[in-house]
Formats: sequence, C-alpha cells, structure tokens
Amino acid sequence: MNPRNENLITVLDAGSSKSCVLVAELTDGVLRYRGHGVEASRGMRRGVISDLGPAAEAINQAALTAERVTKAPIETAVVGVGGPHIRGMNSQGGISMGSRMKEITREDVRSAIDRARSIGLAPDREVLHLLPQQFILDDQAGIHDPVGMVGNRLEVNLHLSTCSGSAVQSVVTCANKAGLEVMDTIFEGIAAAEAVLSADERELGVCLADIGAASTELVVFFEGSVAHTAVLPIGGDHFTNDLAVGLHVSVEEAEQLKRTYGNCVVTSVPQLNEIEVGGDLATGGQPARMVRQRFLAEVLEPRARELLTMLRDNLRSGGVLEAMGAGCVFTGGGANLLGLLDNAESLLRVPARIGYPVPLSRMPSELAKPEFSAAIGMLLYTHRTQVRKASEEQGLRQKLKSIFAGSF
Repeated sequence: MNPRNENLITVLDAGSSKSCVLVAELTDGVLRYRGHGVEASRGMRRGVISDLGPAAEAINQAALTAERVTKAPIETAVVGVGGPHIRGMNSQGGISMGSRMKEITREDVRSAIDRARSIGLAPDREVLHLLPQQFILDDQAGIHDPVGMVGNRLEVNLHLSTCSGSAVQSVVTCANKAGLEVMDTIFEGIAAAEAVLSADERELGVCLADIGAASTELVVFFEGSVAHTAVLPIGGDHFTNDLAVGLHVSVEEAEQLKRTYGNCVVTSVPQLNEIEVGGDLATGGQPARMVRQRFLAEVLEPRARELLTMLRDNLRSGGVLEAMGAGCVFTGGGANLLGLLDNAESLLRVPARIGYPVPLSRMPSELAKPEFSAAIGMLLYTHRTQVRKASEEQGLRQKLKSIFAGSF
C-alpha cells in the first residue's frame, strides 16, 4: 500500500441497514472520490448498536474494502450519528462589552456562543452541534458574522443538537474496534442536508427528511440557518416488516417486494395486477401464490401516512410548520418508495421532491443515490469545516504578524 496520505478524508456511516466507509482526496481545493466499501450492518437494533462485536466486524469489512479500492491505509474517520436519541433545542445568550463601543473579535463570538449554550442538560446528554442561527448586535438582528463590527452588546440565537452520550460512545468504540480513530462526529441529518439542499432552499425554508432503515432524521432550515432538528422513530424497516407480516413472507422477500412492486398510493396501482410471492420451500417458506399488487399498497399507505402525520405534528410543535417556503425534501433509502411524494404533498400542503446527493469528482454512479446522501454529506461538511478552520488560523497568523511587526 502507499504511505499515509494526509489529504484523504474518510467518513463512516454506520446505519441500521448498511455500514459504509467512503474516502475522498482533497486536491487543489477539490474533493475527489478515492474509494468506498459497503457491508450489511450487524449488531444494530432500532437505530442504535446492540452488539459491539458483529457491528465492529461489519465496519471493519467495509473499511478493508475501502482500503483496497483506495490503495492507501485508512486509520482515521469522521463518524455519522443518528437514531431516536437525537434531540434539538433553541437557546439564546449574549455578552456585554462595557459602556464603550468595541470591535467584535472571534473570541467575543465564542464567548457569546458559550453563554447561549450554558443550559442544563441531563447527565447522559452531550452537545453534538452548536449551530448559530443569527447574531444580534445592539438590537440589530439578522447578522450572520459579526466579526469586525462595532457595538456594546452581542447576543446569539443558537440551535443545539444533543445526543445520548452512551449511544455515541458505542459508535466510537465500534469504530475503534474496527481499527479507525474517530476524529469527529456529525449528526447524519445535518450531513445529508449538506449533500442535497441548495442555498435557495435553505434561505426560503425547507424541511429535509432523511429516511433511514430504523428512523427518520429531520432538519429544518430557515433564512439560511438550522431552525429545528428531530428524529422520528419510523424508517424503511417498518414498511418492510408490515409487508412481511401482511404477506406471511420472510423479511428479505418483503424487502425485495417493497423495492420492486411497492407503492404507498393505493389508487395508483391497477386493480387487476397480480404478483407472485413465496415459493422458497427450501427455507421453510410458504408455497408460491398470487396476490393482488394493490394489497401491497394497502399495507404500505397507512404506514406512510403515519410517518408523514408524525412529521407534520413534529414540525408544528417545533413552530416551523409554516416556515417551509421551499417545501420538503426526502432522502435516504426510504425516500425511494413510490407514492411517498404524493402523500407528502397532500398532507403537508407543500411541494416535495427526492434529494439526490451532489456527485463528487470521479464518483461512481452507484453512489449517486439517496441512500448515500449522509455519507457524501459528511465528506462535504468535513471539507467545509476544515476550510473554515484553516481560514481562521490564517487570519489569526496575519493578525499576530501585524501586532509583532508594529511592536518593533
């Protein structure tokens, strides 16, 4: 293998259905695809790790595959975090600069954010993201970056994404067991938004729903900032399990039937269409039989409406239901279900579309699917964070240089 490449960025999306390790290289400021590995997840239950050994083995297999394709050792990774334990909340705080007006520095911004984040959390809760919505300088609201401005008092409206410390530690421990050092953690909903939403959508107001296997992550943007985050305890596996019970077939066959014939609008399926189910007698299954294709829709539509009603109620309770000027964007593997957009538009009364991830340079077409939005978004988010940190460090060096140059 080649020696370690410092320009490589590796991300791990350890979901309920698959573990994906994706590697990109940063060359001349451009992210280029280098390799990936995907393995069926094991040791997961309801969006959290229930058995460390099998979960770590699946991650290790995905990482080894990514290493072979990349032809470089993979030692570190940024890890995605999702599941029903994620909570979002808004907070406000600020600092006073005294009676005389003062130029706002990066340190003042950090102090205001620290004041806003100092709210009581349960012992097991940790802050995953601190996301400033707007700064308020001397009662002037709507400021995105106050550094360099002059004023007496600086306040900030902040959105906090919090998580269960034990659930996140389980993901980190799994990655460590698989030979990966965790450099950072990212809420998968935020990452998916990075890959599928446009700047105009974020400004006008948009809800991103990332439908995974066990849960659905929600992120609402308004005026360019995160206004709301939440996780709903329904995902693609719930649709599959409903079909398995309704048709008396295995979960694997139910998943295949959902992907091939599934639709969650009953009236869009012709009444006379029939499909063959069962027939796997070797594994103790039922003999083959014909069922109406519309029966699948009769099973799937109520679950889709339950998910979307839960989504609507969550947005209403968060005070952001009226803030979706650009509508709702669905991504993740569960977004592929036919008829979902029709149900969403009728229930939410806003436009809906499927969100496909922005393709990386040299990325294979097999990754340009909604189920890889979170992984690709993690690469983009990590890249943007690194660029911002480098810019801040450069600015600090220039400032120190000018101070020391003026002292001689």
